[in-house]
Amino acid sequence: MENLSTYNFSISRLKEYFPAASRTGIGEDLCLLNVRFDENIHPLEHPFRFDGVLLLYCIKGNMRMSINLNEYDITDNSLILCTPQNILKVADIPYPEKESLHYVVIAMSQKFASELRLDFKRIISEGMPLAEAPVATLSEEAKEMVARYLELVAGVSKSDMKLKDEALRSLMSSLFCIVAGIWMEKMDELKVASAQTTTRSRMIFEHFIRLVSEYHTRHRNVGFYADKLCLTPKYLSKLIKTASGKSAPEWIDSYVILEAKNLLKYSDITIKEIVYRLNFPNQSVFYKFFKARTGMTPSEYRNS
Repeated sequence: MENLSTYNFSISRLKEYFPAASRTGIGEDLCLLNVRFDENIHPLEHPFRFDGVLLLYCIKGNMRMSINLNEYDITDNSLILCTPQNILKVADIPYPEKESLHYVVIAMSQKFASELRLDFKRIISEGMPLAEAPVATLSEEAKEMVARYLELVAGVSKSDMKLKDEALRSLMSSLFCIVAGIWMEKMDELKVASAQTTTRSRMIFEHFIRLVSEYHTRHRNVGFYADKLCLTPKYLSKLIKTASGKSAPEWIDSYVILEAKNLLKYSDITIKEIVYRLNFPNQSVFYKFFKARTGMTPSEYRNS
């Protein structure tokens, strides 16, 4: 069984999954992966978090990804943007489809992303609610622009040129401005398609999901999130149900169960330690919580 470090990924950990010939970048700040079929490359089949920003561009082929418990079909010209604390999982890819798969991944540390020449946090919070729409399909024009920038980034990162780091920051700043524009257009389309959902409900839902992603290991009570959002628990529950079709407790429990499953399957820590990490008062309460939502005890799930 692998230890807990396989669940929270850094750039160095991500590199271990891909051959040296497919990757380039600068140290622990930036990694560019150009991935084609290789029988030695195994997808990340269990949920993980990357401690930074991930941009994945599927050039050719099909794959399936889970992002924050939601399933997405990734096809030709799909662009996926994931921010810190997102929970990701790549489904196993059938052998015939693996042979045609070609995708590019850009992985940036939070430090590198913060040094780009754009207000990354503002773009995400105001124009790009990624919890709602982390996947976009590129138009032909956008596809050509993104491809040119990726080629430039790859060329510069492989070179020995002076001011290489500064050049890469400039290129990445420009690329992410283009990416931000793509998502802003997508969000405009979604707003038209979901006009029946109030803007306020949607904004609160997006904020709620960000809070749950951050605090679910410590707080499972709807009242905590309602206080953070300056709302009553009853009103928050109503807004979340309207915006997503799921209740606030269901969202919180989903995150807690996923966290518990990851710790049970992909770490060697004891169930007692998991109970402590997830802030349950004792093992009995955790066992009842887990079994009520999965049909199995934690021990049964770990051994399954």
